[in-house]
Amino acid sequence: MNDNPTSWRNEKRTSNQRGYGAAWQRARKGFLMKNPLCVMCTAEGVTQAAEVVDHVVPHRGDRTLFWDRSNWQALCKAHHDSDKARQENGTRERAKFDYSGKVVW
Repeated sequence: MNDNPTSWRNEKRTSNQRGYGAAWQRARKGFLMKNPLCVMCTAEGVTQAAEVVDHVVPHRGDRTLFWDRSNWQALCKAHHDSDKARQENGTRERAKFDYSGKVVW
């Protein structure tokens, strides 16, 4: 695993080079079909369609963690771009999960 938290997002690498190519797009689409609602909205009692497949534990370029579907969660864009970003920057506690993998804040 890469110890530098930002190196996998090197501006000189395309999203395809970071692993978000055709295989990811297919996997993402299938995951969202099976998990259509944002888990953070659901935890707040709101029904909102998910648009993003998020890595619960940031993979930081680790290909095994990247493809580990148990590390994926469906999020709406708003939660991904705000709450999840704050979690990864250390300004908000990470989500906790129950025995079935559901988010329980």
